[in-house]
Amino acid sequence: EFLKTEGEHGDHDSDHDSHHHHSDHHHHSDDHHHSDHRHQSGHLHDTSVTSVCIVQPGEVELDHLEQWVGGLLREKAADIYRMKGVICVAHANQKFVYHGVHMIFNGDFTEPWGKDEVRESKLVFIGKNLDRSSLQASFAACLLTPERAEKKRKRMRFQVGDRVKVNTKAEGWLVGTVQALDYRDDVIMPPGVTVPYQVKLDKDGDLVYAPKEDDEIIRPA
Repeated sequence: EFLKTEGEHGDHDSDHDSHHHHSDHHHHSDDHHHSDHRHQSGHLHDTSVTSVCIVQPGEVELDHLEQWVGGLLREKAADIYRMKGVICVAHANQKFVYHGVHMIFNGDFTEPWGKDEVRESKLVFIGKNLDRSSLQASFAACLLTPERAEKKRKRMRFQVGDRVKVNTKAEGWLVGTVQALDYRDDVIMPPGVTVPYQVKLDKDGDLVYAPKEDDEIIRPA
């Protein structure tokens, strides 16, 4: 039940932090797998152990990336021994660098992309029964393409220009007009994070934003 005023200093409510706003991203799986893949003299230890490298141009949505990682840990925990990579996340100027060992996943935003650096994701998997085409297709489904962004906007309850009521913390429900969809403020929002709506209030012209699609936060006027 809160909205933030754009450019407001000082009281930025900690409730703004959602599940994907943490600077560190940790995923765990209880299904750990340990194996020694060193080669013995004269023969291979395990011919089924392979590595897969994927290079994917474009930017991925942070929400979809987290869902994808969670799915891998649930479904491929016994097969993926190690993974690492650099992810190009939409709405972020920093690289998202991750690694997973024994199915414990750690990732964080690190140094910024270079001015002339190609913004693409590079992923490496080591394990058994790895299906390269399946891994690549599932990761590509996380890409934020213009077509997917447009479909996302069209599915939203409100569009630019719609009259709405927003539940502000200080003054309760106030009426305003939707100014932007899938809004981002680079100053106060963590890398990769957007919110559904920016709204201009009738009362004083302040710009606020609705942190999520929720009838307890934003509803028709």
